[in-house]
Amino acid sequence: MNTDFFIDLLHQVKDFENSDAHKPNSSVEDFRLWLNDKKYREESPTKLFTTEEHEVSFTENEICKQVLLLGRYSRQLIRKGLGEFPNLANEEFTYLYRLKDEPDLTKIQLIERNGHEKQTGTQIIKRLLESGMIEERNDAEDRRSKRLKLTAKGEEVFHESIESVNKTSQLLSGKLAKEEREELLKLLKKLNEFHSHLYHEYKNSGFNDMIQLL
Repeated sequence: MNTDFFIDLLHQVKDFENSDAHKPNSSVEDFRLWLNDKKYREESPTKLFTTEEHEVSFTENEICKQVLLLGRYSRQLIRKGLGEFPNLANEEFTYLYRLKDEPDLTKIQLIERNGHEKQTGTQIIKRLLESGMIEERNDAEDRRSKRLKLTAKGEEVFHESIESVNKTSQLLSGKLAKEEREELLKLLKKLNEFHSHLYHEYKNSGFNDMIQLL
């Protein structure tokens, strides 16, 4: 490490202090986030389109990319946050918590509530059954259906894992202010309502049928 490194670092700090991101009580973490954002903007893949003859929906592409990245980050964080509950770390906790909120759902209902394909949801339910956290019974009105509910073990795991899930949720929300969180939640609900409609009404349709909804 030489003197040029420290000179460059001081220049970066000066740029940060002159940026909109800087606040009187800014921390090293704020500076790090600003550097990451600056690097991202400098290397944004959208630059690829400036040399190609394609019409690009920049905002929509960015939304798609940010949603995908957040999904990957959240999965990693959930696995770490639920490290003490390995049987819940691969989306099992969403099924367990849904059954706590809505007892006695059928398998298909539970899978659809979580927006999964049937095969994926069936595997998650199978793992929860094998771990003894949920149990199934025949539907009284439809012999082809099974209804699910938490077992005593499932109830116990639910209560034991609440603190870890709450902490993970707080970390996922980052450093957004209360108003920002409320606005983000409103927008995410609106977006999820649209995709829930696609999921339930157009699951067997082609992509071109879906795009007509825009």
